[in-house]
Amino acid sequence: MTEVPTPSPKQNELRIKVVATAVTASDCIVRAASLSFPYSVAMRAVIGFTRPRNPILGVVLAGEVESVGRDVTRFKPGAQVCAFTALRFGAYAEYECLPEKGIIAPKPSNLSYGEAAALPYGGLLALYFLKRASIEDRRRVLIYGASGAIGTSAVQLAKHFGAEVTGVCSTANLDLVRSLGADAVIDYTRDDFTKNGLRYDLVFNAVGRRKARLQCEESLTPDGRHITVDDTTPRMDRQSLLFLTELVEAGKLKPVIDRSYPLEQMVEAHKYVDLGHKKGNVVITVA
Repeated sequence: MTEVPTPSPKQNELRIKVVATAVTASDCIVRAASLSFPYSVAMRAVIGFTRPRNPILGVVLAGEVESVGRDVTRFKPGAQVCAFTALRFGAYAEYECLPEKGIIAPKPSNLSYGEAAALPYGGLLALYFLKRASIEDRRRVLIYGASGAIGTSAVQLAKHFGAEVTGVCSTANLDLVRSLGADAVIDYTRDDFTKNGLRYDLVFNAVGRRKARLQCEESLTPDGRHITVDDTTPRMDRQSLLFLTELVEAGKLKPVIDRSYPLEQMVEAHKYVDLGHKKGNVVITVA
């Protein structure tokens, strides 16, 4: 834990008093620089070769707008918000300054700050890749890694878009994935979905190729598609976050929280996420 100066918002920025953030898989990858070549080189070129240019990590937050720059018109002091900071990082702190045109949205009234902090990461990534795969045209969808931050959002979003959803997860998480709306669940420790003879219009690998290299060609329909969360660098925006918050307000999407730690226990939180067994999201309470 380190004391740093409180940031001052620029004329187009708002300063947010952070109430909650979350430890994501991306945070852990950046911290450990654990990508393989050539992705590790690209990552270091963006965030810093010997150390992160911003030493304060963290890509998601929820909190209250404390002050705004003179050109800010969309938000006022006192507004409750959630945000995705992307490569700016900085969410592991009591205050963060973000541009008004950044990926920021009003906090859904039916979410706690912890839940709101957990919404952007899994929700935005799941939405991006499902849209990339034309989810509106996919009737039967299988989500591998359905109990993680991205997977739990993907199950709910795919159902929202009208798909028949099969979730693949471990034994301990079967009931969780069912509760999110999955029409069927498969325990990967007991059954191999690639050998059950069923065909899917979309197989979404929500854990990435580093953890699961799926040979699923025989499980796809003739026009079926297989995508993974590390197929490409996702492009996320404010409109997508607003779409997610609208679904939350309508009761059609809810972030899943596994554990919550105070900011002082950030090391323990990272160690837990590094194990690779979390259900949904790991939240950090700041204020």
